[in-house]
Amino acid sequence: MVHLQCLPPSVEPRVSDHMPHIIDMIKQIVDNGYAYRVEGDVFFSVENFPEYGQLSGRKLEDNRAGEHVAVDSRKRNPADFALWKSAKEGEPFWESPWGPGRPGWHIECSAMSAAYLGYSFDIHGGGMDLVFPHHENEIAQSCAACKQSNVSYWIHNGFVTVDSEKMSKSLGNFFTIREVINLYHPLALRLFLMGTHYRSPINYSDVLLESASERIFYIYQTLHDCENVLSQHDKGLQESIPPETLNVINKFHNDFSTSMSDDLHTPVVLAALSDPLKTINDLLHTRKGKKQATRIESVAALEKIIRNVLSVLGLMPTSYS
Repeated sequence: MVHLQCLPPSVEPRVSDHMPHIIDMIKQIVDNGYAYRVEGDVFFSVENFPEYGQLSGRKLEDNRAGEHVAVDSRKRNPADFALWKSAKEGEPFWESPWGPGRPGWHIECSAMSAAYLGYSFDIHGGGMDLVFPHHENEIAQSCAACKQSNVSYWIHNGFVTVDSEKMSKSLGNFFTIREVINLYHPLALRLFLMGTHYRSPINYSDVLLESASERIFYIYQTLHDCENVLSQHDKGLQESIPPETLNVINKFHNDFSTSMSDDLHTPVVLAALSDPLKTINDLLHTRKGKKQATRIESVAALEKIIRNVLSVLGLMPTSYS
């Protein structure tokens, strides 16, 4: 993650450190009439929560037992899910008002996010496969515990596929980040991943990674050339830049703002880099460009906006070498 220039999470909580939060939340859900006890287990009652299905768009009758929810004849509705499971031999367990046991698969996320972020927060992420039942159940639990509970944006990422098949351990068709960055620069991998919108599936192939690798080399080579030229002109750049350069800068800035505000549309931003990069290379390397009066001022202004955008995208290297 560090090599990919991903920012570290502020908190990385463990479920085992938050058992009191989890038990308190289950108590709240039971007290509010949204859950029931069967022997040592506690189940959430989906029929008592009319909004169930609001995220995935599924209706209760679509939930066939055994597909996404465990079959259990003690449940009032096949779609009801466990908040607390009674202890089984050989499994870890904690004491609770319902006897020894452990939390269900969904409650821990609701309890820990509420502990650190409160019941209302901006963004909740996860893979597409978590929309149902996991995130649907999280919404139900959190709202049942606290009516004001709200997530403003649900952000679900597409799968990585290999030859159009989902990359997974069970199929054995997966690569680790470590393996990929042994062959390619980590920021080439980051650029490759950002070349597809995060909600879409992304097809991994050596050809595409090779292309991303060449692209990132071209970007850094251009900026490296800029650095060399600008270092020879440190005496304070005075002149204003010509309208055609200003147009390139303004268009790039607008494309960047518009695309990132449109559900983080990174592929459009990466495509929009082409014009400013080409303009720099023309100014640095073509006969016509070298003759331009305010060439150095133009290069400096273009280099600045490209670096700013790359910094936002986490694509600025520590050094171009």
